[in-house]
Amino acid sequence: MPFIQFNLPFAEQNIADFIPHRAPMILVDKIISYQRDTLVTEVTITPKSPYFDDKHQAVPNYVGIEYMAQSIAALAGVEAKLRNDKIRVGFLLGSRKLALHAKQYELGRTYRTQVNRLYQEESGLAVFDCQIYLLPEAGSDQEKILVATANVNVFQPQDTQAYLDGNQDAGNRSLGH
Repeated sequence: MPFIQFNLPFAEQNIADFIPHRAPMILVDKIISYQRDTLVTEVTITPKSPYFDDKHQAVPNYVGIEYMAQSIAALAGVEAKLRNDKIRVGFLLGSRKLALHAKQYELGRTYRTQVNRLYQEESGLAVFDCQIYLLPEAGSDQEKILVATANVNVFQPQDTQAYLDGNQDAGNRSLGH
């Protein structure tokens, strides 16, 4: 298991070291910052971005929920590495208050996703407040623009296979349940 390289900024570390996803399903490019209960990731839209639509030269706006989910996964991954634990699979259960303020994520533009943990149970159930911002183009004096928000509900069992096999008690035994 690769360790966090504390002498390197997160942006210079491989995002795949912090999330359970593998190419071609890694949608976020890098971690920008981390502090307790909060993480910021970034993605720049290219023709090789997953879900890129050649006709519209963009990624559809509904992919934003996955940018949020992968940012939550990256936060869990950073926290796991800080505990010297393994990266675990989590599940997106749903969202509330989803608001998509842009029709698409545009080619050549950079977006930042911020996730803030609002609540977490020992069972692995958690709720996050998430925002996605369009960053201004280089050299511009514009402010970042809010393009999506949601409260995202997730679940990360201690033992994913036991959970998938229907043995939820085994999956959370280490939590004292």
